[in-house]
Amino acid sequence: MHLIRGTMPGMKEGTIIGHEAVGVVVEAGSGVRNFAPGDRVVVPSTISCGYCSYCRAGYQAQCDNANPGGKLAGTAFFGGPEAAGGFDGLQAEYARIPYSSTSLVPIPPGVSDAQAIMVSDIFPTAWFGAKLAEVGTGDSVAVFGAGPVGQLAVLSAYLQGAGRVIAVDHNADRLALAQAQHAEIVNFDTEEPVAAIQELTGGIGVDRVIDAVGVDAERPATGVPAEQAREFDTEQREAAPEGNPAGSQWVPGDAPSQVSQWAAAAVAKAGTIGIIGVYPQTISTYPIGVVMNKNLTVKAGNCNHRHYMPDLLRLVAEGGVDPALLLTEHEPMTDVMAAYREFDRREPGWIKVALNPAA
Repeated sequence: MHLIRGTMPGMKEGTIIGHEAVGVVVEAGSGVRNFAPGDRVVVPSTISCGYCSYCRAGYQAQCDNANPGGKLAGTAFFGGPEAAGGFDGLQAEYARIPYSSTSLVPIPPGVSDAQAIMVSDIFPTAWFGAKLAEVGTGDSVAVFGAGPVGQLAVLSAYLQGAGRVIAVDHNADRLALAQAQHAEIVNFDTEEPVAAIQELTGGIGVDRVIDAVGVDAERPATGVPAEQAREFDTEQREAAPEGNPAGSQWVPGDAPSQVSQWAAAAVAKAGTIGIIGVYPQTISTYPIGVVMNKNLTVKAGNCNHRHYMPDLLRLVAEGGVDPALLLTEHEPMTDVMAAYREFDRREPGWIKVALNPAA
């Protein structure tokens, strides 16, 4: 949605989008020694060579070789802008997978395609968010954003030891799903979220925050002060210089730094913020003064998917979790634009969508 809304500029016309996939190997190149036609595999969203110093250290999102822009170009991923390598994406019947020997992950027996595709991006990203936030035993954690990544961030926080989790959003169905995971819920359309979190924590704030929203944050329904609204308007223009909304569709988020501000205010002194929401290079606003004066630790980044995928697949295979429960819609790939429109409207029940090629 960031690509369609224009909050990740630099997309080349005609690029096939999509960065999550499972599939069956149809053909293997001569350099591929560990996969053969017929193998079921899940594709990491980010592309990595597997042998550079960053890949070997588990920082596959900063691979030195995958991005054609060079070592300093940053993360390469499928279906993204030219800055991310300009690779065609995975919403297609067939896809070529670079560095497949060291990037593809075999799907264990008993793990369905629906479960495996959740390990292509959003489950590792959510797990990474909890790691960035340094979630530990007994911690209180606020998760901003209860979309698919936010839901799995709630789960990941609990799995990594959190004692309590507070989920902040304004979509009723998403809040209900977070509550079903026993997260305490805060609707920012009906109450000020920082004040609510302070009240829930005895005025201290939470130990950790996971930002699972990013640049497409939305303003509260009750509005914001005029001065802040003007700042948000400026940020929105900077964040989506190529935005081209069609009526009420494909509208970039109207409060790009809102969650950054809430996160810094809601976390306790000396707490930690983990940012996994998408913030493109066009964003330059951050509450650094609050962060410094509260002695906060802020960690952010693109997920090193390949680093976490094998363990998460084993967790699914062992029956510990079932991320496919979040896969609420199955749509034909031939009707992809209709699915995008429904998801963009945040229609009730549309948490995560799978696109299926024709049989």
